[in-house]
Amino acid sequence: MSRAVRMLAIAMTVLGTAHYYVWARLVRAPRLPEALFVALSVMFVLLWLSIPLTLVFGRRLSTRRTAFLVWPGYVWLGALFLLLVATLAGDVVRFALFLAGQLSHGLVDSVLALERTRLLSAFSAGAAGVLLCASLWLGRRVLVKRVEVLLQRLPAAMHGTRIVQLSDVHIGPTLGRRFLERVVAQVNALEPDVVAITGDLVDGSVARLGNDIAPLSQLRARYGVYFVTGNHEYYSGADAWCAHLTGLGLRVLRNERVSIGADPSSFDLAGVDDFSAHHFGGGHGARLDRALAGRDPTRELVLLAHQPRAVVEAERAEVGLQLSGHTHGGQIWPFNFLVRLQQPITSGLVRFGRSLVYVSNGTGYWGPPMRLGSPAEISEIVLLSPLAVP
Repeated sequence: MSRAVRMLAIAMTVLGTAHYYVWARLVRAPRLPEALFVALSVMFVLLWLSIPLTLVFGRRLSTRRTAFLVWPGYVWLGALFLLLVATLAGDVVRFALFLAGQLSHGLVDSVLALERTRLLSAFSAGAAGVLLCASLWLGRRVLVKRVEVLLQRLPAAMHGTRIVQLSDVHIGPTLGRRFLERVVAQVNALEPDVVAITGDLVDGSVARLGNDIAPLSQLRARYGVYFVTGNHEYYSGADAWCAHLTGLGLRVLRNERVSIGADPSSFDLAGVDDFSAHHFGGGHGARLDRALAGRDPTRELVLLAHQPRAVVEAERAEVGLQLSGHTHGGQIWPFNFLVRLQQPITSGLVRFGRSLVYVSNGTGYWGPPMRLGSPAEISEIVLLSPLAVP
């Protein structure tokens, strides 16, 4: 069995379990009228089966045709998660009432228990609906987040250097050229010194999304625009994308290092392939040692690495600041608690040993066109030098 088939089987099993649990609590338990019960049961099965079709259509059709076909599936995926959370919360309340002795086995109390079940089911569905509307509205709002970072080895002449970070834009099924044009305009308005794109820019091939990505050629930065791969580039043809982005004027850093500023008042900017890139062959793989070969350790170093967990090796190499994405800040609360099981940092600026790491919530979204508790951002990273700070 191929890796892709295994992953699909696992995903469908997990999604099937989630569908079953929500159906059991919100459709079966309240003992709805038979016609409504049958209709909702069939709908749950169809919605479960629609998810793999949504993912396939999203990656293979043109953006304009795809949006019409995949939006319902992606919205349902987000709605399912919110229903799952709300239903779990309802069951916690139900269990608490049971422990408090509010329910008994008498005939009258059995009727009351059914009413409570219906009430809690209705409340769970209603709460999920409210959160769904809010998260859809928040899904396309992109905020500029300014973060000041004190770097001990930064020369005084580079004090105030502004790196504008984009991450996890995910141009593809539901985000296209118009969205990217707005993002590029916001970035240029900040007049950055450096623009850093930390992976997961696209969800699709160059042939399909090349036109949607074209606005990136309009990005302007004093010291240039830099890009490192994320895991989604490897699902979409990383070599082709690296070549295409180079043609748009971006500098792709594949385990490489460049100097930012005029010597001797400058610092190093390095970039590595995605943490998982070695699984895809073709010479790809994160090689921080190669990026830092021959580096003067007295110079300040900023690293672009898509996944936060690259900071473990970065800290050993005395990286001053790592800029990452990948987590989306969880995208839809409380998914951030699950993300924390895989990544050491979920969002924001954190010290990790001798290094600092900033993890962006991401500029777009993946899958559900929704955000809740982790607003999309354009990160304006302002570098400060201790030699220039009063």
